[in-house]
Amino acid sequence: MSLSTQINEDIKKAMLARDEKSLRGLRAIKSALLLAKTEKGASEEISEETEVKVLQKLVKQRKESADIYKTQNRDDLYQIEIEEQQIIESYLPKQMSRGEIETYLKDVITRTGATSVKDMGKVMGTANKELAGKADGKTISEVVKQLLA
Repeated sequence: MSLSTQINEDIKKAMLARDEKSLRGLRAIKSALLLAKTEKGASEEISEETEVKVLQKLVKQRKESADIYKTQNRDDLYQIEIEEQQIIESYLPKQMSRGEIETYLKDVITRTGATSVKDMGKVMGTANKELAGKADGKTISEVVKQLLA
């Protein structure tokens, strides 16, 4: 079952259950997927890789908005963003822990032959491709800097 089909089914369930929190997050996902399908140059169906990228973008937006609301002491809006973020994250592949990322990146550093921070580009290119959807780019970057320092 495609992600779009799954989202539509879950929207129906949330509507029947009158679950406003889930409905908000699900509608955000549906909207973003529709936009991705109708983008210029997009095919009829979007790939699973594109779906994951769209979901990651939505999660990142929610995190950034939540941080802004938190600094402005708007706990009501902060809570809404966090709830939507959790719902969106439930449709993403399981995220790797920092320890798992570190172990994996040590292997990537060995394979690419990186020795200093100057080689960070090589490591990041490989790591971002291989860990797409499994780890946040910001976390990957932080760990790579730490390991190459």
